[in-house]
Amino acid sequence: QVQVVESGGGLVQAGESLRLSCAASGSGFIIITMGWYRQAPGRQRELVATATSGGSTNYADSVKGRFTISRDNAKNAVYLQMNSLKPEDTAVYFCNSKVLERTRLHDYWGQGTQVTVSS
Repeated sequence: QVQVVESGGGLVQAGESLRLSCAASGSGFIIITMGWYRQAPGRQRELVATATSGGSTNYADSVKGRFTISRDNAKNAVYLQMNSLKPEDTAVYFCNSKVLERTRLHDYWGQGTQVTVSS
């Protein structure tokens, strides 16, 4: 079993920055990918950014150039630096960890952290 815990959300004004952190804990697993997703009210959950253990990253077009994802493999952690925030970035941000347990891939999610950007 893997636990995923996020932190770092909050209320900021447009143009400001926030940094989200997430760590996965447990035993008997290998992390393949960690990433961030978000869900705004009335909308489906969408990908924000992902990073593999090998260092490959992927971003949603809407955040390219503003958000940066990074990993600390030793800590099983992932971070999301969010700059030049916009009101449309307002959402609950969820950390995702795709892990290999024994011979199967599993998805684990954090509880979510609220990011609110005021105009």
